[in-house]
Amino acid sequence: MPAELPSRDDLQLVRRVLEGLPGVGGAEVLLIADGSEAAVSALVSDGRPPPEPSIPTSPPARLGAGGAHVVPGCLAAMDRAALLAIAHTLHTMGSFGDVVEEGVEEGAEKAADALGAVPRHRWIVRRWLAALASENLPVPPSRPELARAMRDLDAARQKLGYPAGMGRFFQAALRSLPRLVRDEITLQSLLFAGGGTSTAQGNYRDNLISRHLNRAAAEAVAARAPARVLEIGAGVGATTEAVLAAVGEVDYLFTDVSAFFLDAARERFARHPGLRYACLDINAPMALDERPFDVVLAANVLHNARHAGRTLAAIRELLAPGGALVLIESCVEHHLVSASMHFLMSPRADALLPGFADVRQGQDRVFLDRAEWTRQLAAAGYRDVRVEPAPDDPLAAAGQYVFTAARGERHPDPAPLLSKAAEALPPHLAPREIHTVDALITDRSHRP
Repeated sequence: MPAELPSRDDLQLVRRVLEGLPGVGGAEVLLIADGSEAAVSALVSDGRPPPEPSIPTSPPARLGAGGAHVVPGCLAAMDRAALLAIAHTLHTMGSFGDVVEEGVEEGAEKAADALGAVPRHRWIVRRWLAALASENLPVPPSRPELARAMRDLDAARQKLGYPAGMGRFFQAALRSLPRLVRDEITLQSLLFAGGGTSTAQGNYRDNLISRHLNRAAAEAVAARAPARVLEIGAGVGATTEAVLAAVGEVDYLFTDVSAFFLDAARERFARHPGLRYACLDINAPMALDERPFDVVLAANVLHNARHAGRTLAAIRELLAPGGALVLIESCVEHHLVSASMHFLMSPRADALLPGFADVRQGQDRVFLDRAEWTRQLAAAGYRDVRVEPAPDDPLAAAGQYVFTAARGERHPDPAPLLSKAAEALPPHLAPREIHTVDALITDRSHRP
């Protein structure tokens, strides 16, 4: 039987002990996974004002060449199809009226009950209701209207360069919403049909948006002329491929939390010298028995961090002096994502630590926005933060950005704090890790 998790009072005790140590001006305490158990993790700052974020001397480059002018209209068509599919699903289950008449908060539980949604997916149903309310959809769509929207979705998919397999995935997901929320089928079974990764590659590589973003990330990595690169959450290797083409032969550590992706990558990149492979979980202790890296790359993965600030600080500690983090992140929760990929982001039914522990806690959202990522990077001790595409770039309609940031240098070794905390606390509350950061982004109203 698993040990009982530390309580809120326990975590408050840890915070008070840490804030009483010399040089600590503030602390935030949270739980992380450590094998099958939970462990205490902490962020501490010295209380000094963080350095002013540096402003790039030149505006970010426009990425959206080569047909990117179609992106806003295509994404609008795809989102509309998803919204109508959501409305149709709720109407079929007899819960659309609850949304219109009672509003989001009152109708959410009734809608989830009518759908038979399992507990771990109910947050997605709440997102659907909020989306319907925000779009002011007064009546459910007719079948001909929904059919037209699905055809428009496929036409938009083709204009954006998504392969046919990705079109089949979108259509299957939107037609399977009731079964998905009931966990009768999983999104993984649709995205990785037959155990292959070709459909997922269509999402992360084989389309106009991903090609631009992966190229920009690869250029940002190559600009550092790195000898050692760590990729976190490398998944199907879509960004890996672009980076390897840009940097040539380097010491490249490809990591993911899933052995499935590691095995697929070993086969796919067998001809590339310099690649090594390891399992790495961004929500567990991230110490690696490795020399520091010149660049850490994280494409479409850090939104899975239970606490973004803690994960960014842990990554910073893996960087060599002068090293850089390059990340690709979605910053907008499109309706199509809420009706498809969000099912990958629900906590497992047996999750040890479900839900987020940072600014997203209790908000039914997955993605930080562009300004929040910039703020999180600065607080975690990064400098020279740059973001692309530019706001006026048509590619910005996708809500996906490439962030590049350099490691800051003013962070003391947390080892003495770990030792002092262990002396002052019961063994089960002694922090497994402490990260020193420039500032804490915390709301004491719902955190220890």
